[in-house]
Amino acid sequence: MATAHPDRRRWIILALIFCAFLLNYTDRQIVSILKPTLKVEFGLDDRGYALLVNVFTVCYAAMYPVVGWLTDRFGPGRVMLGGILLWSAACLGAGFARTFAQLAFLRGVLGAVEPTAFPAQLRVIAAWFPGSLRATANSICATGSSVGAIIAPPLIAWLALTHGWQMAFIVPGILGIGVGLLWWLLYRDPPKTPSVVGSGMAAAGHEQAFTWSHLWRTRSLWGIVFCRFLSDPVWYFCLFWLPGYLQESSGLSLSQIGMVGWIPFLFADLGGIGTSVWSDRLVRRGCSPLHARKHVLSLVALAAPVCVLTPHVPHVAITLAIFSVVGAICLSWLFTMSVIVAEAFPATNGGSVLGIAAGFGAAGAILFNTFVGEIIHTVGAAWIFGVMAFLHPAAAVVLRVMVRRERPALDVPGFG
Repeated sequence: MATAHPDRRRWIILALIFCAFLLNYTDRQIVSILKPTLKVEFGLDDRGYALLVNVFTVCYAAMYPVVGWLTDRFGPGRVMLGGILLWSAACLGAGFARTFAQLAFLRGVLGAVEPTAFPAQLRVIAAWFPGSLRATANSICATGSSVGAIIAPPLIAWLALTHGWQMAFIVPGILGIGVGLLWWLLYRDPPKTPSVVGSGMAAAGHEQAFTWSHLWRTRSLWGIVFCRFLSDPVWYFCLFWLPGYLQESSGLSLSQIGMVGWIPFLFADLGGIGTSVWSDRLVRRGCSPLHARKHVLSLVALAAPVCVLTPHVPHVAITLAIFSVVGAICLSWLFTMSVIVAEAFPATNGGSVLGIAAGFGAAGAILFNTFVGEIIHTVGAAWIFGVMAFLHPAAAVVLRVMVRRERPALDVPGFG
């Protein structure tokens, strides 16, 4: 397969990234699905659970800029391989944890290594796919993350109920190691042929790039950073708090979570892919790529205030419907913001920019996770949903005002 024609091989590579993302998100969501079980097993309250989530998220935020630089320095193939094997080993090890400290340490390792997938994926997409396919290709492989979120509730619930909570960590870890071995066997760097790089990314290897210090002086970097800082916490809530909220506030059992907990993530998937295809269609009709992405995300953000209704209509079906909309908004933003990085910056800076921005996004989630843990423990959840309702609209304003196409030759002398 590694010697297949480049136009076919890029889809094989895309399928491998899809599988890696699927397991990446399955691994990180295990603790949210097993929240009541782990709270009993390790003697935690909501603040203790928030601490466990923040151990993962702090390591995730701290390492994202580092792995972005590593991807630009050593290439996406090596970084993706190391990431898959290491995060799978950390997930596997969590199944053998016997104390909270051991579990927290392994979740920290998972958080430190999981960011490797996303800058590497962006560099692969930038190298293998033209601009007219980039958002669609990005959404297909990134959809693996939300497919992981879809299959995680039934899979993790079934493993925990039939084989014990430990197997909910062990089985995904073993599967991840298998995907890592496939990546090692099948991935090769793109050939320098017109069939692959001649339609939009041909100049990537020759395009002038920003130095690390000059990146921080561009307006668009800060715009993307603020967008992720504002919008990412909503998706982290969906991943780490929604399954537990449905169990503890709506009265669902673990088996019922396995039956219905995947629904918001399915709609998140559909929304993320749909808006990516929509923005690519605008590009094919003559709209500039960056403007098309901005336009689509701004319209999507208008639906975000529906989140404020959640505590006022506490029926399970209504909560699932609301978070189906919220999930679609979140993944539309996450998928398309990665493409915006590729549109706004030289390809060789893509890993670094995405790493910096995602690190700040995770930092926003750290603050929000702490806020969620304290509020749920003391005064209830209504304030949380009120805050989340307006984070994406605020990010849309920042996106419109601050993000543009950055050119090193023009932009290095000053701040954007």
